Amino acid sequence: MEKFIVMGGSRLVGEIKISGAKNAILPIMAASLLTKGQSTILQVPRINDVLTMQKILTFLGSKVSLNGSEMFIDGADVDPKEVTENLMRQLRASNLIIGPLLSRFRKLKVAYPGGCAIGSRPMDLHLKGFRSLGAKVTERYGFIELEAQNLQGADIHLDYPSVGATENLMMAATLAQGHTIIRNAAKEPEIVDLQNYLNALGARIKGAGLDTLRIEGVKELGSAKHNIIPDRIEAGTHMVAAAMTGGNVVIRNVIADHLEPVIAKLKETGARIKEYEDGSLRVIGPSRLKAVDCKTLPYPGFPTDMQPQIMSLAAVAEGTSVIAESIFDNRFKHVDELRRMGAKIKVEG
Repeated sequence: MEKFIVMGGSRLVGEIKISGAKNAILPIMAASLLTKGQSTILQVPRINDVLTMQKILTFLGSKVSLNGSEMFIDGADVDPKEVTENLMRQLRASNLIIGPLLSRFRKLKVAYPGGCAIGSRPMDLHLKGFRSLGAKVTERYGFIELEAQNLQGADIHLDYPSVGATENLMMAATLAQGHTIIRNAAKEPEIVDLQNYLNALGARIKGAGLDTLRIEGVKELGSAKHNIIPDRIEAGTHMVAAAMTGGNVVIRNVIADHLEPVIAKLKETGARIKEYEDGSLRVIGPSRLKAVDCKTLPYPGFPTDMQPQIMSLAAVAEGTSVIAESIFDNRFKHVDELRRMGAKIKVEG
């Protein structure tokens, strides 16, 4: 059995460079299916999810190569054949291929996606949006079938600012006829990164980072070179680790604005955060951490992906902390493991 052996009890001291964001590269890889052109993507993290998405794109006919942190994708020979259950269930983000394939080919059939089990993540908002654009959507036998004679721009209001639904509908609307408005859109930095990539290909999208997106459909897209934004969750994880151990760590290749909610909470615990002109951050942990209350929220609130980390910090802080999870309904699985290590945690609700 594979395992990590961690020898604890030491301060973390030194510096680390953050890789490209997983939650940015996956939708951008999916978006490459929109074009017959070539995409060169820089600062790509070499992780299993990226390699799985590479398998899916290759299955669909894309030519994908990954050399270090640089990825090259050629979408000239993409064929929207039925994507197997085996492939789709390996990765939750596999559902992001639906919008691009529908937009480019107007017809597809895919199995329901899989991935991590941290609460229900229904496709309802995605499918409702596709129907608004004029697609006929059929769900049966574990597959989703979509077909559209024409995709027509629409005024879409999301019942919840879902990141995945925002991304999927952005991509679907890129090659649709006319003007699409997505209201109550997710505001995450990864949405902005996707917009920047699509616009580099020739799309006409405005409003990413705000709650209303406007997409003017175009006939086709071209080629582009794009640099993935740094991973704010990876950066936040190292920041929490530095604070927990009373460490002194410089974190390079970050965008401080993306980390504001994490920085604010760490300062509440007594950690000192210094920002440098080159974009790096220094985290200096206190001799004794203070308790902190935290509630996860859609961006720009505190990210749900940082909730287990801030709970771990709270477990060694002085006083009682209250951590509330408002995004996923089953994201306290780490509690039992922290209890095994001696943490005093009570779960309510």
